[in-house]
Amino acid sequence: MARHKEPVVVIGLGRFGTALALELDRSGTEVLAIDQQPSVVQRLAGSLTRVVAVDSTDIDALREVGVADFERAVVAIGVDQQSSILTTALLSDLGVTDIWAKALNAQHAKILERVGARHIFQPEQEMGERVAHLLSGRMQDYLEIGKDWALVKTAPPRFLVGVPLGESRLRARFHVTVVSVKPEGRDGFTYADNATTLRYGDQILVVGTVAAIERFTDEI
Repeated sequence: MARHKEPVVVIGLGRFGTALALELDRSGTEVLAIDQQPSVVQRLAGSLTRVVAVDSTDIDALREVGVADFERAVVAIGVDQQSSILTTALLSDLGVTDIWAKALNAQHAKILERVGARHIFQPEQEMGERVAHLLSGRMQDYLEIGKDWALVKTAPPRFLVGVPLGESRLRARFHVTVVSVKPEGRDGFTYADNATTLRYGDQILVVGTVAAIERFTDEI
């Protein structure tokens, strides 16, 4: 596959880091994958183009494998907060400008931000919140797309069925917007507009604040 996207360093090859590195590689992104455990590196050597065993808390070791040549990096180190923080700080010292870092808790996230991480993510917490929304039974899929905003896939509530969206006063009533619809029996979604009329069995994608989305899905 042609390599045409900005390369990425992935440090920490646990389950999350491995999945991330493999998907980036599959999508055509050049990946330098790093883990301090030789056994992990050996296991992935046949799946990733560049995977090396390096102590990411050693700035000379990072420099030797070319980390300073990258602008983007993901620190996916698992439970070792000290190594995560030091690795993030060293990446910043090496001139890596776009650092994504996995945090275990809010305090860890604050420290990572202070030492140079531009993007902080907490996959376990985010997945827990997503599953909690799905367990309500009203949402078929849920994705947070920014602070307090979400995109959800759901069924249309009764009051929207048979009414053109432009006449439904949906945004005025619930402060959400239907952006796409998948009619029953058809493959794939299509854009929704004011003339779109929903039917029972359709699926819709709705965007809005989390609170507004929850009020809207309570009608389903």
